[in-house]
Amino acid sequence: MTLQNPATLPPATPVCVEFVSPDARALYDGGLRPATPRSAGIDVRACLDAEELIIPAGERRAVPSGLRVQPLTPGVAGFLYSRSGLGARDGLTVAQGVGVIDPDYTGEILVMLLNTSAEERRIRRGERVAQLVFQPFVMPAWQEGSLSATERGEGGFGHTGA
Repeated sequence: MTLQNPATLPPATPVCVEFVSPDARALYDGGLRPATPRSAGIDVRACLDAEELIIPAGERRAVPSGLRVQPLTPGVAGFLYSRSGLGARDGLTVAQGVGVIDPDYTGEILVMLLNTSAEERRIRRGERVAQLVFQPFVMPAWQEGSLSATERGEGGFGHTGA
């Protein structure tokens, strides 16, 4: 197997970032960096006023990130994904599956965490709670009309045998 040459990685896209407070800036060690050079996302941290936040079993809570972002490339938005360890180990996931941060939203990023476990969970100030990934998106050019026939047609869930 051949590893990807770092020189062939996608180019960086400019994103303006503001920390909502000096405390928030300190949580991110003065900057935002991926965990490894090839990581797709940036870890988002819990910027709590208190030392910890309790999320009861089956409930959700908004966790402030301390960040405001604005992608400067047209057609790029931010997307919040669950952290695999937090979700698999502790049952804490991004409540809506994926959080979309529209390019024209300039407020603080809030991570809505859902506790899917049977026990209460605690989030500590500064803990990594989600991943922020910037991705391109496409705006549809709607065209009303009849859909083309396909082999699958209107076959729904499980129709393909998977």
